[in-house]
Amino acid sequence: MYDVIIIGAGPAGLTAAIYTGRARLKTLILEGNIVGGNAAVTDIIENYPGFPFGVNGADLIESFLKQAERFGAELRFEGATSIEVVPEGKKVITSEGEYLARVVIITAGASRRELEVAGEKEFMGRGVSYCATCDGSFFQKCPVAVVGGGDTAVKEALYLADIASKVYLIHRREGFRASQIAVDKMLENDNIELKLNKVVNRIEGDSDMRTVVLQDVRNGEEEKLEVEGLFVSIGMVSAAGFISNLVETQNGYIVTDENMESSVKGIFAAGDIRSKKARQVATAVGDGALAAIAVTEYLKE
Repeated sequence: MYDVIIIGAGPAGLTAAIYTGRARLKTLILEGNIVGGNAAVTDIIENYPGFPFGVNGADLIESFLKQAERFGAELRFEGATSIEVVPEGKKVITSEGEYLARVVIITAGASRRELEVAGEKEFMGRGVSYCATCDGSFFQKCPVAVVGGGDTAVKEALYLADIASKVYLIHRREGFRASQIAVDKMLENDNIELKLNKVVNRIEGDSDMRTVVLQDVRNGEEEKLEVEGLFVSIGMVSAAGFISNLVETQNGYIVTDENMESSVKGIFAAGDIRSKKARQVATAVGDGALAAIAVTEYLKE
């Protein structure tokens, strides 16, 4: 029996583990993918306090994990598939077994949204990618495209501009949701060409992806882009599906109160999986700290 089980080893989960560990609560972290989540595969994080020149995402997460383990948190690489409320507390069922805890904190985050067009799944890993910092090095001096209009898409285009021979940014509108600073940097980069008011219609190729077929949203005309890589950055999808039948959700994200507690007593949520406006490393860390503090008080009561 654990005092706390934390589902997800991203910034929110690791921060919560630091706090619960310091409170001498027996803490288990379950992670079904990679430690750090989206933050771990971000090349440079420039808006996290304390690093005036930015910090590599993997390095930051490594520090988080070391700190959590220093305070006694245990990490297991198992993905949670469901949670049950039982007389002893909460039962967390994973791909490998079952664990009991008095309290659960869900910090499983969110994953990249797919385009859902012909050829996407066929060429996944053979030209289609969802992480420029993970796969960008495979496209040295090759033409590539990025899909999206938010901060992540613009930053990925800028990152790839130093690697690829040419970067096309495909966006369904003319305006961008990205910060003006990022947009200005992109507009100043001669290696980035904008393809606005266009969507990806399909992806074509042979053994690897070769062509992205675009469609103009205004007149329906098609345009073919000869590229070797396509980086999809059109938003996130919550990982709360495994618990959506138990707790209240909104648009797939877990609804919490100001203490990070869900609609079910003893189940808390923090980070990108929570229904909120901003999803940043800094906000995830804040969520994780608040959840752990609330959990500590909850268990005392």
